[in-house]
Amino acid sequence: MSDYLMKNYAPLPVTFTKGEAANLWDTEGKQYLDGLSGVAVCSLGHAHPEIATAIAKQAKQLIHTSNWYHIAQQEELAAELCQLSGMDNVFFSNSGAEANETAIKLARLYGHKKNIDEPAIIVMDGSFHGRTLATLSATGNRKVHAGFEPLVQGFVRAPYNDLEAIGTIAKNNQNVVAVLVEPIIGEGGVIIPDEDYLPGIRKLCDDNGWLMILDEIQTGMCRTGEWFAFQHANIIPDIMTLAKALGNGVPIGACLAKGDAAELFAPGNHGSTYGGNPLVCAAALAVINVMKSEKLEARSQALGKMILSQFENDLADNTAVVDIRGKGLMLAIELNRPCGELMQQALTQGLLLNVTAEKVVRLLPPLIISDNEATEITQKVTTLIKNFIQ
Repeated sequence: MSDYLMKNYAPLPVTFTKGEAANLWDTEGKQYLDGLSGVAVCSLGHAHPEIATAIAKQAKQLIHTSNWYHIAQQEELAAELCQLSGMDNVFFSNSGAEANETAIKLARLYGHKKNIDEPAIIVMDGSFHGRTLATLSATGNRKVHAGFEPLVQGFVRAPYNDLEAIGTIAKNNQNVVAVLVEPIIGEGGVIIPDEDYLPGIRKLCDDNGWLMILDEIQTGMCRTGEWFAFQHANIIPDIMTLAKALGNGVPIGACLAKGDAAELFAPGNHGSTYGGNPLVCAAALAVINVMKSEKLEARSQALGKMILSQFENDLADNTAVVDIRGKGLMLAIELNRPCGELMQQALTQGLLLNVTAEKVVRLLPPLIISDNEATEITQKVTTLIKNFIQ
């Protein structure tokens, strides 16, 4: 690792030089099957020709002006996202953490407009919302907090998938103005809540005059078998954040709002130098066009069911396997022991995967993988786990 880089990462011993669809090649020419998509970013795989063409075409015309002027690509992308989601308007940023910062600011502004001097947001244990000071404070993981105190105030914590706990907070804290929640916890281990959880939060927010904020940074853009994970629950949030797959690797984040939340910002309340510039919006528009034309929400759902079925057939009887779960192509196998070394072992076998929450093998493959590639992933993962737990 370069001496000129800060030591906040511990990268595995490989450098990739090129990619194509669901495959990567390293400096030695070795080929790898990507089961991680750059952590749910490259949902259309690598070097997708339509995305590459859109980026190159836009770069030759205009990369950046600033938000002091109209940006046609930004306005077109906002319209597309609102039509797909049912939301009213969008603020564009450069990352998921920035999108969540935007949501937090909207919630606080909403509270102050209701004459609440110290507005609070309910957040969940096990969640992950980013690494800026506000978003790491909102994150429900002590390891993310450590060393960065004092944390930003104004967050009230509740167990994930526990409506009763949120109801108790509602009775005892008059400063709450919003609930911030992942439809499926990602970094915390691909935790899928009960079917009544999101509708229950929606009702609690309606009953108490709170904003419902959904962090769809990992779950959004067809990953779970719908365009957005909240669509499985037949609800609609007041605020939703996106990033990751929206740009297929080009840095872009988005905070979408509806109803009262969509009317909160005025000029000067928030901004971003690069946010929503012509280049990133052209890339995101190309991403949406491909996802629409290839019906990738349906493809994700079908592939996810196939992979889960294969894992259940091969691993369900293994006593070291605690759980096999997933929605669309957001998949996890939880073991009864720490298994971080599986990342390196998988790499040796030509496969990229991730271990999160210490004991959870997480798979986030590109949505464009073939049936054969999906089967190859399941076979390799099954073999790795069986060899690991012998």
